[in-house]
Amino acid sequence: MHCRLITIHYPSLFINTMASTEITQNDPIQDQPTIGLIGMGAMGTMYTKYLSEAGWKKIAVCDIPTKYESLKSAYQGTPGVTVYPDGHAVSRISDFIMYSVEAEYIDRVVAQYGPSTKVGAVVSGQTSVKAPEKEAFEKYLPEDVHIVSIHSLHGPTVSPVGQPLVLIKHRAPDSALHLVECIFRCFRSRYVYLTYEDHDLVTANVQAVTHAAFLTMGTAWASMKSYPWEQGQYIGGIETVKVNIMLRIYANKWHVYAGLAILNPSARVQIDQYATSATELFKLMLAGDVPTLRARMYQAREAVFTQTGQTRTPIFLSEDVLDQFTIGSARKDGINGNGVSPTGTSAPRSNSHLALLAMVDCWAHLGIQPFVHLDLAATPIFRMWIGVAEYLFRSTDRLDQALHSAVWDVSHRSDDLEFVVAARGWSQCVSFGDFELYRKRFAETSSFFESRFEEANKIGSAMIKAISDSNGK
Repeated sequence: MHCRLITIHYPSLFINTMASTEITQNDPIQDQPTIGLIGMGAMGTMYTKYLSEAGWKKIAVCDIPTKYESLKSAYQGTPGVTVYPDGHAVSRISDFIMYSVEAEYIDRVVAQYGPSTKVGAVVSGQTSVKAPEKEAFEKYLPEDVHIVSIHSLHGPTVSPVGQPLVLIKHRAPDSALHLVECIFRCFRSRYVYLTYEDHDLVTANVQAVTHAAFLTMGTAWASMKSYPWEQGQYIGGIETVKVNIMLRIYANKWHVYAGLAILNPSARVQIDQYATSATELFKLMLAGDVPTLRARMYQAREAVFTQTGQTRTPIFLSEDVLDQFTIGSARKDGINGNGVSPTGTSAPRSNSHLALLAMVDCWAHLGIQPFVHLDLAATPIFRMWIGVAEYLFRSTDRLDQALHSAVWDVSHRSDDLEFVVAARGWSQCVSFGDFELYRKRFAETSSFFESRFEEANKIGSAMIKAISDSNGK
C-alpha cells in the first residue's frame, strides 16, 4: 500500500501524517510485538486502556513492586494485559518499552531497569521534559537497543483522537520508528516529529507559561478565600474558560506541571518573563499611565496577532456557546455572558484581563509566535488560551475596554494585586528548582478548590470537545 506523505516545514521541525500498515493489532498473536509499560500512573493507565481496546494482545505492564497485587486485581480480565512485578520482568520480554514515570525520577528508574532491556527492543519515554530522559537513556540503556521517544501533548482525561503525539527518533533506524508508528496508529493522533531539544523548546512555548497563568489565577483566587465566579465575578465568555481550565489543572497531579517547569530551562525563562510582564503592566495601571500601557499592548498585539494568522479562522467560540459551560451557582442561577441573571442582578462586566495582557506581552517580549505552535503541537489548553487571547486582542473595542478598566475601574484592583503576587511567587518557586516547594504550593491551592473538581472536569471536558469540534480538530 502506498503512503500519502504530508509535511509542513518549520525551522528544524516538521509534521508528517504518514500512515503505514505492515504491523497491526489484527495480526496473529505470535506476530504482534510485546508492548511494555513501566509506570502505571494516569498516563500509563490511559495508554494501556487505548492499546487494550484497540486489540493489541501482548501488553506487559508494571508499577512499583508494592502495587503489584492491586494492579493485578485492577487488570484481571482486561484483554491483552498482563501485570508483572517490576520493570525487569517487563524489560526482558518487551519489543517496545515505554517509561511513563515522573521526569524527576526518570534517571533512577532507567538506571534500575534499563540494563534488563531485551536486545533489539525499542525504548521510549512519556515524560513531559526530555532533557533528563535523553540523558538517562544514553547513560543506562545498552547499545544494542533503540531509542524512539514519545509524548502525548494532552492530559489523561482527553481523548487522543486528533491530538498531537510527538515522536523522537534519537538512536534508531527507520524500522524502529515505523514500529512505534504502527503501535500508536490506534490512537488516531497527529504524529509530530521533533528532536529532543526541539521538543523541550516547543513544550515550553506551548505549555509552561500557559500552565503558569492558570496556576497563578488559582493561587490568587484561593488567597482571597472565595470562589469569585459564584459571587457575580468571572462569569461568562472568557471567564468561563479561565475558571474551567484553572480547576482542571489543579485537579491533576502536581508533578505533571512541576517537571515541565523546573527541569526545562526554556520554561524557566518564560515563566520569569510572564511574572515580569504582569508586574510591569500592573505598575502602569497603578500609575494611571494610559498612553504607555496602551502603546505597549498595541505593540504586543502587532507582534503576536497582526503579523501572523491573518487568514485563519478564529479559535474562540461565541460567548453564548461558552456560557453553557459555566460552573457552580452562576450556571444554576442562569447568569449569562452579558453578566445579567433572570432576576435582573447585574454581574461585573469590566475586567482588566491582566492574565491575558501579561500573556501576550510575554509572547511579544520573547518573540514567541503562538500560531506556529498552534499548527505544530498545540495542547487543548493552549488552543483555548490562544483563543481567548485572540478574542480579546483582535477586537479593538474589547482591548480598549480592558485597558480602560485596568486603569480606571478599581473593582478588580485587589484581584490584580493578588495575581501579580501569585505570578512572582510561582516564578520564584520554579527558579529555586525545588520540587517539594512546588508540591506544597500546588497542594495548598488545590485543596481550596477540591470540592469543585468533579463538576469542573465534566464541564471542562465538554467545553474542550465543543471548541475542538468547532475548529475541525
